[in-house]
Amino acid sequence: MSAVANASTAGSPVFLITHEFFPKRGGIATFAEEIARASASLGYDVEVWAQAAPATSERTDWPFRLRRLPLKGTHDLTCQLKLARELIRHRRDLRRATVYLPEPGPMLTMMLLQFFHAFRPRRLVLTFHGSEILKFARSPFRRWLARRLIGHATRVSTLSNYTQELLLSHFPEAAEKIYLTPGALRSDFAVVPPKPETRKDKIVILTVGRLHPRKGQLLTLQALQMLTPDVRAKIEYWVVGAQSKGGYENILRSTAAATPDLAVRFFGNLPDDELTGVYDGADIFAMTSVNLDRSVEGFGLVYLEAAAHGLPVVAHDVGGVSDAVVDGVTGLLVPPQRPVQLAAAFEKLIFDASLRRRLGAAGRDWALRNCWKESAEALFNPQWKDA
Repeated sequence: MSAVANASTAGSPVFLITHEFFPKRGGIATFAEEIARASASLGYDVEVWAQAAPATSERTDWPFRLRRLPLKGTHDLTCQLKLARELIRHRRDLRRATVYLPEPGPMLTMMLLQFFHAFRPRRLVLTFHGSEILKFARSPFRRWLARRLIGHATRVSTLSNYTQELLLSHFPEAAEKIYLTPGALRSDFAVVPPKPETRKDKIVILTVGRLHPRKGQLLTLQALQMLTPDVRAKIEYWVVGAQSKGGYENILRSTAAATPDLAVRFFGNLPDDELTGVYDGADIFAMTSVNLDRSVEGFGLVYLEAAAHGLPVVAHDVGGVSDAVVDGVTGLLVPPQRPVQLAAAFEKLIFDASLRRRLGAAGRDWALRNCWKESAEALFNPQWKDA
């Protein structure tokens, strides 16, 4: 336990309020959980307020207190008002505490309450991931609300240099209070030792991520289809992820059917303990995310997980991806909207086993560079310089 944290947090709990928490999955949910774990391990008195969850999926082994809120966890007005009611009910507790909002859902509610001094916490900490910056900035009224909220905040953080620059370009008032709090490997994630060399019939290319156009599964599939038939016969494409709204999975399946000589497997949504076996069966990891409209890739924790499994990464050089993948060191970054260049990157790794091994070995070390405890200290340690 950190002596600094223990001494400085006595009688001043941290309330982490989020709409993205277990059993929800994804980068923000992982970030919120791991910051809570790291903060508790440092001696902070942490209580997480999270969206409702089925009783069958609940866990009781958290190293912090967990309070489920009577809301679904969306960004609509109904959820904002329900959260506002909870914040008003517990305003006396919150006024003496650090309130941490790690994603945009609760920020929207706090924007409405910030005008009432009675609802302002002792310390307010915010984390921005990327897309919400653009969404807040596009509306003059919401931009004004976000600027006031940032003005009231004690600290503000982002996960990547790209997101930090994006935030400062739209909300320069964050400049004197901004910290970088990058994501790291999950606390239950074990770095996999190098696998022994074995002969395989096929080179497996793997994508793990929700099925959504922004994640680029279709672009990866189309790039692989551009390879010559003799190369396609050497590979399989594995797709792991849950279907999001819309018919994107149907598009992927119909596109895959157009080239039957390219084997494509859809695994659906797999729990973390089953993902290890899938990673172990892969040779190359691909997630060719793109920035769509006001939705951007702010970082990408899944790139670190793939690297920790010793997989070389192929990705688009967009958003904060370059903070997670080092071009030519842990993977190959390709400019977006360059399908021929993307196909060439795959072909290069397919035929160069030594390059795959070199990038994969470097990825294992790279994946360990960040630490959740350091990010938690940057958020909550009062001895770090505040604005």
